[in-house]
Amino acid sequence: MLDKFALLGFGDGGWGPALLQGAFTTISIALATLPFGLLLGLIVALGKRSDKVVLRALATAYTTVFRGVPELLTLYIIYFGIQILLQQTWQALGLPGVFSMPPFVAGMVALGVVLSAFSSEVWVGALNSIQKGQREAAAALGLSKAQAFRLVVFPQLIRVALPGLGNNWMVLLKETSLVSVITLQDIMFITTRANVVTKEPFLFFGAAMMLYLFFSLISAWGVGKLEARSNRGFAAFGGATR
Repeated sequence: MLDKFALLGFGDGGWGPALLQGAFTTISIALATLPFGLLLGLIVALGKRSDKVVLRALATAYTTVFRGVPELLTLYIIYFGIQILLQQTWQALGLPGVFSMPPFVAGMVALGVVLSAFSSEVWVGALNSIQKGQREAAAALGLSKAQAFRLVVFPQLIRVALPGLGNNWMVLLKETSLVSVITLQDIMFITTRANVVTKEPFLFFGAAMMLYLFFSLISAWGVGKLEARSNRGFAAFGGATR
């Protein structure tokens, strides 16, 4: 039994360094995807609330597609399909060399568009909760629409959207395991390879489970702290008026 756990160590024959590298890759792609996906989701949400019919239709179609298509299929389409399309365009333009999309970039884009589709619904709900009078008051103070959004709407938007966005982050953290299929050496890629070499599935997949659980617990604690911080003013003033 001790010999088996030695496989997780950092000595000769231990997979400890590889597991740490895999954990670093998992966190790296999750952190790289988060701002991209949330910003794109906010843009889509603004499109869904636009006065222009075309923008609303495009935003609705976007969320319908990427919420309905399996994440793995989205990953395959972007990594293989989009890469082939870009390669053909590259050759048609007569550019030298060969275009190749790094697995990290493909994984970030694929997970990002899925995250944006789901987070857009959170943003829409949060935007709907901001009273119209807030924007009217900002306009009365002479603020432009951009200034009103940045200084008045967005701070309130974050407070309302944070619980839902926290759930999106937790889902994203687990969905990073999909990038192992495009040879990105994350936790699942390393543990799968270790299992093939050592024939110890329970040991290494159990280690993967503990790593994901550890990241989830840290994330839940961090999101809770952010929620408490964002609600300080509301609890002191808004909550007192109930």
